[in-house]
Amino acid sequence: MTLWIDADACPRPVRDVTVKAARRKQIELVLVANSAQQLPPGPGIRQVTVAAGADAADHYIIEHSRPGDLVVTADIPLAAGLVDRGVTAINPRGQIYDKGSIGERLAVRNLMDELRGAGLAGRSGPAPYSDKDKQAFANALDRLIARL
Repeated sequence: MTLWIDADACPRPVRDVTVKAARRKQIELVLVANSAQQLPPGPGIRQVTVAAGADAADHYIIEHSRPGDLVVTADIPLAAGLVDRGVTAINPRGQIYDKGSIGERLAVRNLMDELRGAGLAGRSGPAPYSDKDKQAFANALDRLIARL
């Protein structure tokens, strides 16, 4: 099993929790981004820097992850592509993307994107990342690692 992080927009607390979990369970961790990330030194943790461009990190993760891996991402289209390939995905707030939920989440995301484009919905974005979100993520991550 490999843990992957779609690292370009990943909150730092999520990265820290994931690094600790990977070290504790001795699981390989790969951070994928289009810019260098500050990584704590240590075995089993590596970074892949992809070319700048829309979805370059997403494409890399889809091409290199395998069923049984776990990917941390807030990117719903990426999560949909992963779930279609049998790869488990979780968002930074601890919500697990699976075959039962990804279709609805992708449809809502696309609808909101269309409404924002038409000026019918605000562009406020997600709520600020909180300690409650960090705890929910840490708990869900631990459960998924144990299951996988």
